[in-house]
Amino acid sequence: MKDVTTYESDPDGLLYDPRVRAAMAQFADDDETLLTFEAGAAVRTANQAVERMRAHGAQGRGVSAGALDLLVRLNNSEHGISIGELARTSGVSSRNATGLVDTLEHNGLVRRVPDPKDRRSVLAEITPAGRAWMEAFRKPSQLAMRAMFQGFTPEELVVLRDLCLRLAANQHRLAEHLRQIGQQP
Repeated sequence: MKDVTTYESDPDGLLYDPRVRAAMAQFADDDETLLTFEAGAAVRTANQAVERMRAHGAQGRGVSAGALDLLVRLNNSEHGISIGELARTSGVSSRNATGLVDTLEHNGLVRRVPDPKDRRSVLAEITPAGRAWMEAFRKPSQLAMRAMFQGFTPEELVVLRDLCLRLAANQHRLAEHLRQIGQQP
């Protein structure tokens, strides 16, 4: 795991990673550009920290982080979800989603059911055992997330959420623009 004890505080008391700052300086022409590179690296570091925590919690219960994502989505659905929709909403390929559903089905947490709207299709649906698994996972998840965000005020959490979603929206707009002009994002 990455050594996180090397963070330092700037004159305003805000954290930064001196190793990242040194590495990103080669890409930046000015301080503002350097801040954007540092912010991007900080988002990646934070995402990796949250994902490590999620993976640890899920794997400790016999489910991969990817399978957990699908299980969460299925737990929120009353009538099941197509594998294609699970893939789209999870950001994985249909082949990956199929494999994850296979694993969850093998573990008795999910089952495939006919799609009542399209007899050629099947839906993945959470089983009662899957719902029980999710209920057992709820409290440890709450404790882990509280620990991850310890020291954040509710106002800071709202701002963090907003900033992350604005970043995601900017990336989506950029990817769409690049698709329109014929470049791959």
